[in-house]
Amino acid sequence: MKSIKLAIAAIIMMSGTAMLAKELVVNTKESTIEWTGSKIGSDHNGFIQLKSGSFDLKKDRIVAGSFVMDMNTITCTDIEDEEYNKKLVGHLKSDDFFGVEKFPTAKFKVLSSTEFKNGKATITGDLTIKGKTESISFDVTKKGKDYTSKIKVDRSKFDVRYGSDSFFDNLGDKVIDDIFILDIKLVVE
Repeated sequence: MKSIKLAIAAIIMMSGTAMLAKELVVNTKESTIEWTGSKIGSDHNGFIQLKSGSFDLKKDRIVAGSFVMDMNTITCTDIEDEEYNKKLVGHLKSDDFFGVEKFPTAKFKVLSSTEFKNGKATITGDLTIKGKTESISFDVTKKGKDYTSKIKVDRSKFDVRYGSDSFFDNLGDKVIDDIFILDIKLVVE
């Protein structure tokens, strides 16, 4: 009798916990991650595909989650010349930038979040690029099944050194900004 009561109590506790947090799976086909990198006088942009992602929503707060970006899918959309475009994408995949042969994915893990108020919340988590992990915070806007963010990433913290005046002197007009932007739209199922 005692074991039956314990089993019933365990089932009630597990079902209650499951009802409190809802896992939202990200639709990787409909979601987009657009990057923008700048240098003196111009900037480049393109996309990186999301490999996987999900997060747990509890009382209108993101309480857990993780996302994986496939760095092998990085593209450039602003250069029309096919040869120059291919050269830039190859350089971005090289060890000068993201070293995708050794580090094929970048990851983000949610650590905490504020509650959504008027469709907005702030998320803090660990971003891992090139095997280096840094804590970042950014705002998220929720509208229906879409969650959007504009994230400023300091590449120098992830050992992405090429053209960075944080590591090299006398670069002149060859300096590439340390900050690059990720415009993210996650669509949940």
